[in-house]
Amino acid sequence: MDKPAGQLVHPSDTPAEGDLVTMKLLRDQIDRRVYPIHRLDRPTSGVLVFAIDREVAASLHAVFERNEVEKVYWAVVDGHPMAEDWVCHDPIEDRSAETAFRVLEFLVGPLSLVEARPKTGRFHQIRRHLLAAGHPIVGDYRYAGIERSDEWGAKLGTGTRMLLQAKSLRFRHPITGADLLIEAPLDPVMARVCDTPVNR
Repeated sequence: MDKPAGQLVHPSDTPAEGDLVTMKLLRDQIDRRVYPIHRLDRPTSGVLVFAIDREVAASLHAVFERNEVEKVYWAVVDGHPMAEDWVCHDPIEDRSAETAFRVLEFLVGPLSLVEARPKTGRFHQIRRHLLAAGHPIVGDYRYAGIERSDEWGAKLGTGTRMLLQAKSLRFRHPITGADLLIEAPLDPVMARVCDTPVNR
């Protein structure tokens, strides 16, 4: 699935009226039970994998738990990083964490389009590591702050959107062994923000 920003992956423990749940929408579309394999934060858009077979779901969960998945995220961040690529090893909640970053494009603002490749799967890892680098994600109210997020939302016309997308996943199919690359097209809101690059 290419999950839109704002959708929950699975039902909340405290559901609210108007909640959109990707798992339920997919189930209703294909009229089959579905098994979520991993999750994305509600404000994050992009690639989300489900299984339609319990046995395959269990195998895929193991693949994700062993970090045998190549994950690529794109984010629009505040500012222009000094380095074009870097790796953050800052621990999260006393657990080791590693994310490799690469600048894809400098944008007006100043903003930047950055690629993130997390090697571990800690809570809010990419968001925290970009904050640690001094370049929080645009619209990340939790880590960039309310005032700055409101300012960017008004300036860019993105409202309360956080500009983080799960761009692709690569892993081996647990049954066939085939190499699978699943990619999402660039989030349309992020694409609009990226329309005006800056000469490096």
